[in-house]
Amino acid sequence: MAQTTFLDRIEQTEGAAELRAASYRLLRRAPGDTVVDVGCGAGHAAAELVEQQFKTIGVDADPAAIAVAEARTPGAVFHTAPSDRLPLEDGSVDGYRAVRLFHLLEDPLPTLAEAYRVLRPGGRAVLAGQDYGFLLIDSSDQDLTDVILLGLESRSVAPRAPRSFRDWLLDTGFHDPEVVVHNRVVTGHDVMVKQLELAADAAVDKALITRDDADGWLAEQTDRARRDRFLAVLPTLLVAATR
Repeated sequence: MAQTTFLDRIEQTEGAAELRAASYRLLRRAPGDTVVDVGCGAGHAAAELVEQQFKTIGVDADPAAIAVAEARTPGAVFHTAPSDRLPLEDGSVDGYRAVRLFHLLEDPLPTLAEAYRVLRPGGRAVLAGQDYGFLLIDSSDQDLTDVILLGLESRSVAPRAPRSFRDWLLDTGFHDPEVVVHNRVVTGHDVMVKQLELAADAAVDKALITRDDADGWLAEQTDRARRDRFLAVLPTLLVAATR
């Protein structure tokens, strides 16, 4: 349930609804089409896709998340399954959506092959994720900040996966890729404080910086917030392509 609560918080952050809406536009599907949301989590997107009159399928490897999604959205069909073994027939869906999934995967290629397999010819795949190598946090010591952000990257299996989405889709056989960048600008320190602490702690754990470095940097970010000088920019890449 803790993971589901975390997913709920992500989907409720400022800009999350706009990001979901951008992914739906990139699908270019019509009401009545079948869309699968892979890595659907607690089903926020699935619920919105049902409201837009899509035949909606949600897939996630976490059974607890699927249980919550099923309770929230009885109008969708949900499956507990890994992203590289979808319980769907060949060419059975018109749209494929995977958001915040690929940074968790050691090998993305089986998941991409599954996307290609389950889509009908002419179907659309939309991949979206935050590339941690593009995060921007303002600081008086930008070199230290860059090292701390490397600590944050260390918490993910593939923190820079989104920059490869276009290549991966083309290599899998998709065509006409389209790349969109969705920027979230954060000036409220309270929104980011937990993420800042995790980044600093990870950098210390990886012996990239000392504890004193981390504490000093966190104190500087708190002071910047007190003076209304806190700024973070969090880009999410969305890449769509056609089967």
